[in-house]
Amino acid sequence: MRLVPLVVVALTTLTACGGGGSSDTTPIAATVNAGADQQIIEKSEFTLLAKGSPADGTFTWQRVSGPVVEGFPAEGAEQTLTAPDIKRDSELVLKVNYQTGDGQLVSDEVSIFITSNNQLPVAVITQTAPQELPSKYNDTIVLSGEESVDIDENGSIDSYLWTQLLGPDLTVDSFNNQTISFTHPLLESNTPMTWRLTVTDDEGGSASSEQSFTLNKTLEVIIANAGEDQQVIEFDTVTLDASNSEIVTATKQCYWEQLTGEIVTLANQNQCITTFIAPDVDTDTELSFEVTVTDSKSRSDTDTVVIGISPKPLGLINDTGMSDCYNNTQKINCKSDNFPAQDADLGRDSVANQLDKVGQGDLAFDFTKLNEFADELPDDAANFSCVRDNVTGLIWEVKAASATLPPATTNRAATNHYTWYLNSNNGVQTGSVQGAANSTCPSNTACGLQTYVNEVNAIDFCGGTNWRVPTYTELLGILDYAKQGEVSLLNSEFFPNQPSNIQLSDDGNPFMPYWTSQTAVDGTSLSQAYIIDMSSANDLAYPKGKTAFVRLVRTPGE
Repeated sequence: MRLVPLVVVALTTLTACGGGGSSDTTPIAATVNAGADQQIIEKSEFTLLAKGSPADGTFTWQRVSGPVVEGFPAEGAEQTLTAPDIKRDSELVLKVNYQTGDGQLVSDEVSIFITSNNQLPVAVITQTAPQELPSKYNDTIVLSGEESVDIDENGSIDSYLWTQLLGPDLTVDSFNNQTISFTHPLLESNTPMTWRLTVTDDEGGSASSEQSFTLNKTLEVIIANAGEDQQVIEFDTVTLDASNSEIVTATKQCYWEQLTGEIVTLANQNQCITTFIAPDVDTDTELSFEVTVTDSKSRSDTDTVVIGISPKPLGLINDTGMSDCYNNTQKINCKSDNFPAQDADLGRDSVANQLDKVGQGDLAFDFTKLNEFADELPDDAANFSCVRDNVTGLIWEVKAASATLPPATTNRAATNHYTWYLNSNNGVQTGSVQGAANSTCPSNTACGLQTYVNEVNAIDFCGGTNWRVPTYTELLGILDYAKQGEVSLLNSEFFPNQPSNIQLSDDGNPFMPYWTSQTAVDGTSLSQAYIIDMSSANDLAYPKGKTAFVRLVRTPGE
């Protein structure tokens, strides 16, 4: 009960002059009492009885704080109420207002302490899968706690906890879901399994239930698993994995055997996990392997796996010839996260030691020597006229040796150099400049590129009459960047008789310019064409009136 200060009423004294007497009127101060605080249990009835003075007033009730209670606001001194359903102990504060006939208003509060009376939930375990019982090996078994309930009228289950009390080791998706699932294991005999489910309601109350099941024995007590079929790229490291094979004993042994396809070398033929390098293939190819899994009681089973191998998309151009990786200042180990995707990490050179090459060459370069009739020669042939690039299919001119400078040279001498003068289907190409005869070459006609192309085609050199000046990309493709610092970036074993790298140098610095067939588009005169400096691999838009060396190329079959 809380007493509230009374309303103050002014007292007035009347005095009559000469009247010989007097009278005092003193109003009675109003009071109200809401009753004593109460301790009750949720959902039980309780009664409120307020008392007020003087007795001619009216009572009204209202909720001040705490859980909602039905029937409020209410009128009347006495109220019979039902305590609300609550989740935790709570205090309900109610206030009564009392107003007298003469207008006085007083109030008082009462506290109802409501105790939560939680009923514990009921845990129920049911098996919902597989539909056909009893379950057997490799079935997905599902246990559910969905039928568990909270008896409280407005209660609910907040959490689930599953505990395996008995049975074999199982891989369970989760121990805290309403349902759990696992795969029926491989068993040699019928095996009991017991699970406990503990549920907790929204008021923190917990209850548990236990249930036992039988896992049935399997007809096959060993099941080999060679893994999923794979699709890989040539030169990939392929892993064969039979570790998921199932046995009922503690240990197992594996033995791998190749059934079909190009023979490869298995790293650990007697291990459950083994590897091999996918071989060099020209078309999509399949290899198949069989694993035999044996348990400690000498029982065995087999399984096979197919490995599809596709050619590596290396493209139809040569790689750079680089086998080392670098940071900003020095050589480093390849596969660096800080300096990734370098030439030595990628492309044809990175798998050079696994390539099934037709001819010879450093790293992934693959050249075959040809005689003057385009017949193949042994790789160690000392005399040859042309070289076939087995990567691009192009045939390259091998220059003739020369001990003199032009014009005192032969037509195909390495030291001859020419102005950029070429014909096309529409006649002489724009910007062409014809060099004078018997100047930088021994020709009596002219020392422009077209003159030399015509001379080589006229003799059916290396079995072809379609010789031409190479494109920028074609010429760049035979450079070996690993030879930086040497006289030339061409492999002299396949491209001998190269000119001096200072013959055409203006300042004495190494310079070995070779023409390409492509004009440098400068937007005005088209008076320059691209050269590539074989001593440095630099490209340059070069005036067509100047001279540079040339190495012709042709495409077989055109």
